[in-house]
Amino acid sequence: MNKKEKILIVGAGLCGSLLALRMAQRGYQVLVYESRSDLRESDISVGRSINLSLSDRGLKALRMAGVEKKARELCIPMKGRLMHDDKSNTFESNYSGRSGECINSISRGNLNSLLLTEAEKHPNVTIVFNTKCLHIDIEAKTATFESQFSKQVFKEEASVIFGTDGAGSSLRKSYEKQFSEFSVSQDFLTHGYKELEIPADKNGNHIISKEHLHIWPRGDYMLIALPNMDGSFTVTLFLSYSNGLYNFDNLISEKKIIEFFKKDFPDTLSLIPDILKEFENNPTGKLGTIKCYPWAYKGNTLLLGDSSHAIVPFYGQGMNASFEDVYVLDAVLNQFEGNWSTVFSEFQKQRKIDTDAIADLAIDNYFEMRDHVANPSFKEKRMIEMNLEKFFPTQYFSKYSLVTFNENIGYHEAMTKGRAQDKVLLKMIENSLYTSSSYESEELMHNILEKVQEETNKLLK
Repeated sequence: MNKKEKILIVGAGLCGSLLALRMAQRGYQVLVYESRSDLRESDISVGRSINLSLSDRGLKALRMAGVEKKARELCIPMKGRLMHDDKSNTFESNYSGRSGECINSISRGNLNSLLLTEAEKHPNVTIVFNTKCLHIDIEAKTATFESQFSKQVFKEEASVIFGTDGAGSSLRKSYEKQFSEFSVSQDFLTHGYKELEIPADKNGNHIISKEHLHIWPRGDYMLIALPNMDGSFTVTLFLSYSNGLYNFDNLISEKKIIEFFKKDFPDTLSLIPDILKEFENNPTGKLGTIKCYPWAYKGNTLLLGDSSHAIVPFYGQGMNASFEDVYVLDAVLNQFEGNWSTVFSEFQKQRKIDTDAIADLAIDNYFEMRDHVANPSFKEKRMIEMNLEKFFPTQYFSKYSLVTFNENIGYHEAMTKGRAQDKVLLKMIENSLYTSSSYESEELMHNILEKVQEETNKLLK
């Protein structure tokens, strides 16, 4: 292995900047090109970035790169969901029955800035902004770029090229053009999203609980809100483009917009003072899933993060899955460093099944958050799960906990076991095998634990 090998990374977003940092720490010469301007010198466009939740899998990767502590300083811990009904009543649903387990709201821009700064501390890292990748020649190991200022077109050659440039990846598009066996699917939801803002109060404080992810579930659509460090909340409306009484296509007049919020989200009108201006000016974003294969070709190119497995945001795992890519790649490098072909082949073999699983789980959670969180059976299931985790913290993990708080098992294993447990619990509730008072008794909960474990194991055989 020659640690003077040049690694070219296309895309300096979250995944690309963490990859650059880690490859620099391993001693490689790292060159990164990014089509956008340096976000440390300009704000991310308003309304274009769904808030991020950082949890155990992402923290594991940041810990590997030595930046977990700095990242945690940018986080606001959220212990659970706070549901808002259409009468302005609220009810709480914690993420875990175990003490201290939470997810963390974090600014995409702040975290990306941290990773870029940490990467640039290494003399073997160069990051170039405002330079668009036009094409990648996999056989020649060259990438063609265009400077957005000078319009100069030039080529860069490298030992290996990583595509971390998101859902519109230039490397993935180059695969499509150059290899007939490359398979890619892009599935978009019939719903889009629009971002709004709940500002801080005059003292810079949050005006609703900052310890929760707020959800206004309304069946075919929903509103969510995540806290920011400055006391504000980023609010995201998920709504159909064209179906239903209210949709993005027909919410075009002030009267209709106010009517919609008065009917379905009455408590938000006083929280979002600029709702009409923001609704009109902030763009409507798309929500989709990308699956493709293979991620690597010729032992010299590899797709990572959203470039290979973009997912919808409803499990809060998009960033965490991308960071976990870097973690898994690093572990494979520990085994096979010096042979990129083997590294890439082993990486995609290990990782593809897990990224497909979290993509499917994210779609499932979309319907759960939108349709089911206010359902009595769902509430009862969560009550059972919370008490199982409280009384038996090392023996039971809900599906959500398996995905979010168990960094040492893969997404596929978490999905398979979690879905089986859900079936068992919902059947128990349907058959009224226990009363709600049973869930407060450790002895009776132990009986439930044994039954859930027994029936789950049957389903998994």
